[in-house]
Amino acid sequence: MHSFNTLTATRILNFPQRVPREKAGQVVTLLMIKRKTAFLFISLLIIFWNISKAQEASIKLGKNNIASNEMFTITITVKNQGLKKYSPFPDIPGFIKRGTSSSQTTNIISGKITSSQSITQNYLPEREGTLPLKPFTMVINEKKVTSNGTIIKVGPPKQQKQHDPFAFDPFGRFFGKKSQPEEFINVKEDAFFALTTNKDEVYVGEGVTTSLALYVSARNRAEMHFYELGKQLTDMIKKIKPENCWEENFGIEQVQPEPVKINNKPYTRYRIYESAFFPLNTEPLQFPSVGLKMIKYKVAKNPSFFGNNKKQDFKTFWTKPKIINVKELPPHPLKDIVSVGIYRLEEETGAKEINTGESFTYNFKVVGEGNISAVNNPEIPKDIRIEFYPPNIRQSIRRSYGRVVGEKLFSYYAIPKEPGEYNLGNYFSWIYFNPWKEQYDTLRSDIKINVTGESFKNTYISSNDLGSFYNNIPFEDNTLISLNSNGYINLIVNVLILLMVVVTAIFMFKK
Repeated sequence: MHSFNTLTATRILNFPQRVPREKAGQVVTLLMIKRKTAFLFISLLIIFWNISKAQEASIKLGKNNIASNEMFTITITVKNQGLKKYSPFPDIPGFIKRGTSSSQTTNIISGKITSSQSITQNYLPEREGTLPLKPFTMVINEKKVTSNGTIIKVGPPKQQKQHDPFAFDPFGRFFGKKSQPEEFINVKEDAFFALTTNKDEVYVGEGVTTSLALYVSARNRAEMHFYELGKQLTDMIKKIKPENCWEENFGIEQVQPEPVKINNKPYTRYRIYESAFFPLNTEPLQFPSVGLKMIKYKVAKNPSFFGNNKKQDFKTFWTKPKIINVKELPPHPLKDIVSVGIYRLEEETGAKEINTGESFTYNFKVVGEGNISAVNNPEIPKDIRIEFYPPNIRQSIRRSYGRVVGEKLFSYYAIPKEPGEYNLGNYFSWIYFNPWKEQYDTLRSDIKINVTGESFKNTYISSNDLGSFYNNIPFEDNTLISLNSNGYINLIVNVLILLMVVVTAIFMFKK
């Protein structure tokens, strides 16, 4: 980077040498202000350049030659800034994620302060062999950082030496205790796995939000971790997903702890799946019991300072089966095709005062909570006075806080052919079923269009090309001709037929 100095700044701000005396004071003051401004601007540029240069984000991989009882690690580090946000660490086939650790360092050298913050993800190998870690990218503080991956070689477990200080309790030997196998005991967990729904009964087409979550009490003392969650979740979804439903998946990509209260007791909820199901018929929604296998640790009965004080085990939590009854919609001529939900109408038009033959646009937007994908466009009655063209359709769906909400826009193009007042409510009405009110309702347009000018009907007919047949009429002869001009041909044909009959008869009599 080029350095800036006083001489450079002075040259940038130089004025002409010949200045009137009466304005000399003003010129000097202006010169001083501009020089100070330039120095301040240059200093800020240098500071921001140094800060942006100093801020770094990186990914570091641990050693790639480990034993089956050792951990492989991936560490992300940021320098001279806080680690505010980062994307999930990658899953490595053949490894289990076994928790994270964090560290932070600050250095002051010659008055210059530097700092770094790191997060390390631990991976425990499931088997021996050569296991590839493919290249991956993580987003760290809104910045994409890429790692080239590596090849991890997992060998046999390392054998503990006889005099390994971590294999026994040295204080036990100091006090005369004999070495003996460590005994581990089970710690009772205070947690449960549950499938929950926001409704116990719905109408056909009405959504029911379903979630799978692990609830851990604040009083829980058992150490637990998720085990192959992605694989387990795929199997669970196959079992609980109803076949007679439209699904809107909330797309949980990362499990986040959420504080909740159950019977006034504090819990932490780990939601792993959430979807809204919209039944297509009256068949009940049946959710069977599914299990979540967790890693759970036993603890040493006689823990020591240097010894191994916990042992890995597994615990499976099961949900209770649940059935959601589906009710049929009340009698109505359109009950098999209407949408179900809580909706409102938002409408607008390009103009309300137009002439015959001019076009205008009309937007009919259905907004609310429900199965937005199933919302159909309103049926428009035909009218020769005004022509509506098929609509352009745009929809937006949002899934959050256990609700599926959104909007569906139908944008129409129309041309009136006759003058008069047009109440668009006579053309645009949309019937749906409101499950809260348990009754049918109608969204109807309130807009009126005033059309002025002459009738466009005759103009429309004259503007059309009727074809070459009608165009040639003025040039044709109007003399009457007989349609029986082919009579002599019929006479010749009849004579030939008679001769053939006579000849045939003569040959027959000769025989």
